[in-house]
Amino acid sequence: MTSKKSGFWRLCFSLLPGAGEMYMGFFKMGISLMGLFFGIFFLAATLPFDVLMLVNVVIWFYSFFNVHNMASLPDEEFYAIEDHYIFHFTQFSFQGNVRIVAAALIFTGIVMTWNGMLDLLYDYMPEAVYRCIRHISYDLPKILVGIAIIALGAAMIRGKKESLKQLDGEAEHEQS
Repeated sequence: MTSKKSGFWRLCFSLLPGAGEMYMGFFKMGISLMGLFFGIFFLAATLPFDVLMLVNVVIWFYSFFNVHNMASLPDEEFYAIEDHYIFHFTQFSFQGNVRIVAAALIFTGIVMTWNGMLDLLYDYMPEAVYRCIRHISYDLPKILVGIAIIALGAAMIRGKKESLKQLDGEAEHEQS
């Protein structure tokens, strides 16, 4: 049951992403935000991608202001809000995305295994060699992820251009 509830408790719960939404009865929305926040927090803490914490700042602000904006809505609008997950996995098809998900999982596993092995070998290699390898292994995943993001963006732009060309070709065909 959704309700605006107490202002003090709403403020307290809104300090944790997703908890304010759940306090007001929007459990799907709250679980989505909380899962996203802590999932990104886990990735940023586990992998050498500190920049992911900036994404968490955005999620925190979104969640905080979303709770207070929903609470400030008139009653009719507030009770008309549907509780839904942020990501609709029913629309997500693993058929076309299996390779991307598999590559991301393999990459993450390799980075985690490499960092673990490097920590184990710390006592057995000279400090200068260890620092050099550690420095490279810290920056290399960032570079590879950056290249992958650029490639993905370029592929998305190419796909958008192709779909626009198809639409233009269909529109010209219909006009003829």
